[in-house]
Amino acid sequence: MSAPLALSRPGLAAGRFAEALHRAATPDYFGWLEHTAAAGGCTRPIRLTGVLASVEADTGRIIGELHTDELPDRTICKACGNRRASQCPDCAWVYAGDAFQVVRTGLTGGKTVPATVARHPVVFATFTAPSFGAVHHRHVARHTCAARQRCDCRPAPCHARRDAGTCEHGRPAACFARHDADDPQLGRPLCLDCYDHDHQVVWNFASGELWPRTKQAIERQLAARCHQRGIAHVQAVTDSGRVRRVPPVRVSHGKVAEMQRRGAVHFHVLLRLDGVDPNDRDALVPPPAGITVDDLDAAVHAAARQITVTTPPHPDRPDGWPVAWGEQVDVRRIGSSDGDVTDAKVAAYLAKYATKATEVTGHASTRLTSDTIDAYANPDGDHLARLIDACWRLGRPTATRTIGSTEQGGVRQGSLDTTPNPYAGLRRWAHMLGFGGHFLTKARRYSVTFGLLRDTRATYRRAEDEDPADTLTVGTLTFLGAGWRNDGDALLANTAAARRRQARRIGREELGHHTWLTGAAA
Repeated sequence: MSAPLALSRPGLAAGRFAEALHRAATPDYFGWLEHTAAAGGCTRPIRLTGVLASVEADTGRIIGELHTDELPDRTICKACGNRRASQCPDCAWVYAGDAFQVVRTGLTGGKTVPATVARHPVVFATFTAPSFGAVHHRHVARHTCAARQRCDCRPAPCHARRDAGTCEHGRPAACFARHDADDPQLGRPLCLDCYDHDHQVVWNFASGELWPRTKQAIERQLAARCHQRGIAHVQAVTDSGRVRRVPPVRVSHGKVAEMQRRGAVHFHVLLRLDGVDPNDRDALVPPPAGITVDDLDAAVHAAARQITVTTPPHPDRPDGWPVAWGEQVDVRRIGSSDGDVTDAKVAAYLAKYATKATEVTGHASTRLTSDTIDAYANPDGDHLARLIDACWRLGRPTATRTIGSTEQGGVRQGSLDTTPNPYAGLRRWAHMLGFGGHFLTKARRYSVTFGLLRDTRATYRRAEDEDPADTLTVGTLTFLGAGWRNDGDALLANTAAARRRQARRIGREELGHHTWLTGAAA
């Protein structure tokens, strides 16, 4: 079990340093550091044991074997790969770097993506959830700060309504406070009893269905504009060899989900307008000249207003819940004249949120079970407790009937579920406040994949280690455990990894400065 670097108790600190000194005094200390470098910095590395075999790629002949008993600690350490920064900062840092490349290559090209995509129209759209009740918020009408991350602008009053009175539960329906950016009240309802917690968790749960329908509506809007302007459909060949007519434009997207303080997700989406090559369906070609970024902007707004999904019936809501986008749909154009929205800024923004989950709400837990749910859910508790309770209650088994009464060993055959509850997934995702989707998704044609980036990194490391190109390493490994053997090992490995990360950052900064000087001199 690994431990954080913070030294909270003197006794624990003394034991940790004693373990670290014992490890540093061993003869193979530097060999151990090199051996654990692949997992260094990971808070909970995976420990594996078994055999590594070197195999000729052409013949399959085994030319060498290495058992983990011959390695330091008799194990192989592998990073956990967790994307959440709150769980493993080091693995999340690697994931964020890959996410940055996935997003940016779709805007500028590179890594098998043609550079011509940089000339395609692109918009950066934000789709928000609707209101489920009034919450405390911080609104700045006009920013005068130098950086939004350190905004010190004076906000407007929260809910300045002098004639609002009280709600039906006797609580004030107004708030005149000017909330600070770190005010814990932000995102909390003005009245917990007025707030529709059930609708919010259902919206989180069903938002994954809302997005693909919205994208289809955007493409239909663009196809209609092409028809109005006389831009003909394209004859394209399908995978089955059939020829069919398709619209001359399509939309490729990269999407990140962000959890708001109130516990509702909203989506940041990059939408790139592509054309269609009749001879190669996978080719990335620019759209027809008659379709511009103005058409893409208008199509996004029209689709956001148009799409609504009604969820299946539930005993607590026989007509289901309506699921639609909120009124705030923000669309910005990449590379606009104001220079505020650039490809690098957008890629960094989306990569940052790809490593986050529910931490902004104040809740961070693993998957909840019937043994742990009572510690978090409470129908009469605070905002988060009521959201989690809504997930658990709506996801309960709902449709049962008795199918038999035969006595077997004194035990009666009981009632069984005959119709699954379509909301049963809410219990699985109660720790995510109902949202069970991926936090970073993209269209197949948008850019490169995470798998390609990982394979490229592995190939580079093999070349760096001077492994023969005609041999493969095949591992027959089994799981031994998770986490460092002790706190001292965690301290040494994490410190060494932090130094390596700092060295890489400094190297990139120096390289960027050198490139800037070279370009300036030219």
